[in-house]
Amino acid sequence: MEVIALLTDFGTEDYYVGSVKGVILSINPNARLTDITHDIPPQDIEAGAFTLFASHSTFPAQTIFLAVVDPGVGSARRPIVVQAEDYFFVGPDNGLFSYLYGTTHQSFHVTNEKYFRHPVAPTFHGRDVFGPIAGYLSKERKPSVFGPAIEDEVRLPPLSLTRMADHVWHGRIIHIDHFGNCITNISREALNERREAGARLTVKQKTITSFKNFFTEDDGDQELFAVWGSAGFLEIAALKRSAAEILKAKRGDLVTLEVE
Repeated sequence: MEVIALLTDFGTEDYYVGSVKGVILSINPNARLTDITHDIPPQDIEAGAFTLFASHSTFPAQTIFLAVVDPGVGSARRPIVVQAEDYFFVGPDNGLFSYLYGTTHQSFHVTNEKYFRHPVAPTFHGRDVFGPIAGYLSKERKPSVFGPAIEDEVRLPPLSLTRMADHVWHGRIIHIDHFGNCITNISREALNERREAGARLTVKQKTITSFKNFFTEDDGDQELFAVWGSAGFLEIAALKRSAAEILKAKRGDLVTLEVE
């Protein structure tokens, strides 16, 4: 286990990311470090959770993900290690790993302070707690050495839809990307190709009935359309424009799905 992928809200202008990498390499010089992103909006746990969920499966098995979006740093929130599928995740227990929890995952509360960098700064657990844990974990130590197993992790609201009537579901916008595409929590399981032809979405009092296979596909003159995104969720988009700006949408906004 030598690949360590980093995701944070630290940005790249300060010394924070470099310091975390330095700590890891001091523990395991053979670790292979790669960046998912360090531009998660500050303290935005849900954005971090979605980005981690959308990207983790592209990495090789046994990859360690060091994820730090931690508005509760220094508080009583727990540092944890999670083993899910063939991956390991290190970070705060604040919901950041919510979308990765499954029936077979295991979580551990990190309490063994001998693996920390000392002294521990109360404002920089990324460097002094999570970075060292990721470094030691990459040297093939078992997650259980860091602390006891837990089953009461903090979780964000689930990604599933809410059924309102026979043919009506309520979903929500779970992410808005750099291009202004509004990613919903509508999955292919909820809306397969057979049902797509008679489906419509309502967002911010606008109705969308155009479904495209790719962004430039010709499908009438509707300004807004839906397209299946690379993360497996239905996205609301606009050609060469920001759908979020057109809709004045934000994450969490209601999406109503109706099918015939």
